[in-house]
Amino acid sequence: MAIFTTSSPVIGTPESGAWPLEHPLSCLPEPALEPPAPGNVPDDAACRALWDKYGMLDNIRAHSLLVAHIATELARRACDAGFRVDVAAVRASAMLHDIAKTYSVLHGGSHAQLGAGWVVAETRNHALAQGVLLHVHWPWAVPEQDPARLFSIPFFVIYADKRVKHDQCVPLRQRYEDLLVRYGHTEKVRAGIRRSWQQGQCIERAFEAHLGYAIHEDPFDSGRMVQRA
Repeated sequence: MAIFTTSSPVIGTPESGAWPLEHPLSCLPEPALEPPAPGNVPDDAACRALWDKYGMLDNIRAHSLLVAHIATELARRACDAGFRVDVAAVRASAMLHDIAKTYSVLHGGSHAQLGAGWVVAETRNHALAQGVLLHVHWPWAVPEQDPARLFSIPFFVIYADKRVKHDQCVPLRQRYEDLLVRYGHTEKVRAGIRRSWQQGQCIERAFEAHLGYAIHEDPFDSGRMVQRA
């Protein structure tokens, strides 16, 4: 049975049991994707302190660490290819992308929206918060032909998050097949998962086209990174 067949906008919020077919931001204009202002980019120690402050569960910490590793590696390679990327800001946003996940699992609500608010309050850095807000899904067309927008914080975090199943780096299809098993209890949820998977594919193809190598085959040395964590 073919399970990946559609490409309409979607946002997933499995922790609340819902997966609406339209992102609540999709009716708004696309945001500017400016680099973060100098300063106010927390390092790993500061991000971990925020994990502690907001009671992040250990499994979510392990997931976040691997997402940050993959996002950082991609950002560095984009820099090496000549694109303008603030690698430290990409890493910080990825470290914090699930800062509200524990709270949302326990109490409900959108972990992306709540987390973005916390990141603004803690860092005063709206570029980092933008990556947190949009890490589940980009509500507009992926800027495949515009590397200045493509190589920005949200797309690094979105893609890295979609490559991590729990605390393992896996191909996109494996991640989404796992989501279908765990959350695909209704056709509406399954449709949302399929659409999110297709957006991940679109971002992956765009990255590959501009970077010139097959990132879908790249494990990002994640095995050794996880062992060190």
